[in-house]
Amino acid sequence: MLDRSATPVTLDPSMFPTHFEDVAHLEDFMSTPTAALVADLARIDGDVIILGVAGKVGICLARMIKRAAPDKRVVGVARFSEAGLAENLERAGVETMRCDLLDEKAVGELPKLKNVIYMAGLKFDYKGREDLLWAMNVLAPAIVAKHFAGSRIVAFSTIHVYPWANPLHGGVTEASPPFARPGEYANSVVGRERVFQHYSRLTDTPGRIARLVYAIDMRYGVFQEIAGWVLNRKPVPLATGHVNVIWQGDAAAQIARLLLHCEVPSSPINIGGPECVSVRRIATAFGEHFGIEPNFVGEEQADCLYVNCDAAADLLGNPVVPINTMVRWVAEWVKSGKDAYGKPSKFEVRSGVF
Repeated sequence: MLDRSATPVTLDPSMFPTHFEDVAHLEDFMSTPTAALVADLARIDGDVIILGVAGKVGICLARMIKRAAPDKRVVGVARFSEAGLAENLERAGVETMRCDLLDEKAVGELPKLKNVIYMAGLKFDYKGREDLLWAMNVLAPAIVAKHFAGSRIVAFSTIHVYPWANPLHGGVTEASPPFARPGEYANSVVGRERVFQHYSRLTDTPGRIARLVYAIDMRYGVFQEIAGWVLNRKPVPLATGHVNVIWQGDAAAQIARLLLHCEVPSSPINIGGPECVSVRRIATAFGEHFGIEPNFVGEEQADCLYVNCDAAADLLGNPVVPINTMVRWVAEWVKSGKDAYGKPSKFEVRSGVF
């Protein structure tokens, strides 16, 4: 049973472990809400429904919101094709509902809660089914936006809608319009954003579009991939020489807080850390942890997919978990051979085709 009378435990650097014992330890820590999230959710009326909750960030986000606001109803919606995910959420006090978001009738039966976080989408392994890519990234948002007209809608997006930029120039800001980069994925996500903005304007529905940078988890992400390359003495590619990253727990907390900052029409905001992170530097740091001299291939190119997150810092503050702490955690996790998803971010890919 959840103790609804207890004051939520909130994330503080004094709580940082030296390492994570296992997945349960990691997920419990990663879903610890920040004090700012607890305060912001207390100011927001209504309950929360998360669409596409079964992804890597979704489980963390749902558990975090329930821990931050135990009196709110939190509903997680997905197809739940992976065994155990729905039960995991239910144990945390999150209601679960199975729904295909391309099924307009099924979406029409979902509860019209006041706060919606939209996380559904398709990115990888779409070759040969490009029609499904566009349906998931454009048609499903239209179905959802019509059903939840009048609710607050925070929709996940990606920095892949931006052109590449020279990281020495500060990164691309939200003032830059979404750009049709090579590859159908980026184009379809521009479509997703425009659909949400259209229905926001049409139905006076407040929203925000969270252009999320690379999230860091022990089991996947840019740092986990670089650590694996170094530990296994594989060459670290340097062409994409700089990246944006953020601890997944910080990303979840900031995105949930956007419910308090929705606008009409729905507007974009970059969610990520303040640093321009050097791939070479991170690989070297992992090498020091492992006692291995990294191997590099290629040279840093003048441009990369790098965005400016100053607007989020002004609105929400900086993330709680710093870069060096993430490096230490990932190094121990990878070196000890703990679980990994085996789903690379492909941050180094420069063709736009994933």
